[in-house]
This record gives sequence, C-alpha cells and structure tokens, in this order.
Amino acid sequence: MHKSLVTATLTALALASPLAQAHQAGDIIVRAGAITVDPHESSGPVKIGGAAAPGTAATLDSDTQLGLNFAYMATDHVGIELLAASPFEHDIGTKGLGGLKLGSVKHLPPTLSVVYYPLDKASAFQPYAGVGINYTWFFDDKLSSEAESAGFRGLDLEDSWGIAGQIGADYMLTDKIMLNAQVRYIDIDTKGTTYAGDTKVAVDVDVDPWVYMVGLGYKF
Repeated sequence: MHKSLVTATLTALALASPLAQAHQAGDIIVRAGAITVDPHESSGPVKIGGAAAPGTAATLDSDTQLGLNFAYMATDHVGIELLAASPFEHDIGTKGLGGLKLGSVKHLPPTLSVVYYPLDKASAFQPYAGVGINYTWFFDDKLSSEAESAGFRGLDLEDSWGIAGQIGADYMLTDKIMLNAQVRYIDIDTKGTTYAGDTKVAVDVDVDPWVYMVGLGYKF
C-alpha cells in the first residue's frame, strides 16, 4: 500500500455526495483494514566495542498487516482513538557490513490519540486530524542464519515511546457503515544490540515510519 492510494481514496471520499448522518457524541466506532508501516529510518553508525564503524548503518523494510481502530466520540467533534494491529515483522539489514542481513523483529505499535472532526455531524464526509502518544513493543528478535554464521549472537531492540500525528477521513455509506482512509507519522526510536563473539555491537535507529491504512468502519 502506498501514500498515493490513500490520497486517491481521500479525494474520492471528498467528492462523494452525502448519504447519511455521521458522528456524534457517544458514538463508538470500530474500523478495520489493511495497514502498512513504512519505516523512513535514520540510523547512526554501527558501534563495535563502543567505536563507530564509518559508513555503516541499519535498515528496515516495510510490512502490511490487519489494522484496527477503536474510537469513542466524547463530543460531536472530538474523539478518543486507539490504534491496534496484528504484529508487524521487519527484516533488519546493514550498510557497510557487506549488506549483511542481521535478522528480523516483530513489533506492536499501540497509539492513543485525540482526534478532531471539524465538520458538522450531519455531514456524511468527515475529515479529521489527531495527535497522540505511541508505545512500540519490539519482540521475537531473531538473528538470521547468515549473521549467526558470521559469528553474531543474540539480538535485542529497545521499546519506544513517542508522539504520533494523523490525518484521515470517514465517508458514511449507511447510518452505520463507513469507508475510511488515514495517514500517520509515528516517532519511533530504538537501539539494537547484538554481540560479535564477546564484543558488543550496537546501533541507534530513528525508525519514524509513515503508516497508511484503508478499510471499513462500523458505528455503534
């Protein structure tokens, strides 16, 4: 899933004609769809025994999973939203170390946000913007067989707290069912650690992904 797809979906929603009343205070909204975490990582150099190795860095690939949103409308214009998903998995690569695939890691990025809907509750098209806090839990860190053969052992990534921002839109198809598209930026910083023999190898990585989701929602 790419940013252009989300942008096209938002545009299509904006051009559609209203069909049904949208959100109001007391509503509970559940959304589900495909969600992609696309890291735009900025990595420091790999440090071997505390000394930085010039020209080295860590890389992460993107992944798509099932995304879930749970929202409660505190007023007609303000909602409290929780982002959840099935676990994402990313391959961890390196630059400057012969392109060594270091391993893989899974993570869950629950994000709690306050979301503002500027339009009247009677509008079927509901754009919104939000800001919140993210906690990213890294788990199931695994070295690749390639890294183990090269003499590495153990892999650990630190969990992360950070801010998150989002824009998105709902379009009501019926009084209960809606289309949804959203884009988020999440501040995720972590430190990866492994060992080459008895020598500690570490790298600081600002993951800072863009997160794209398109799906359906249901209003209770």
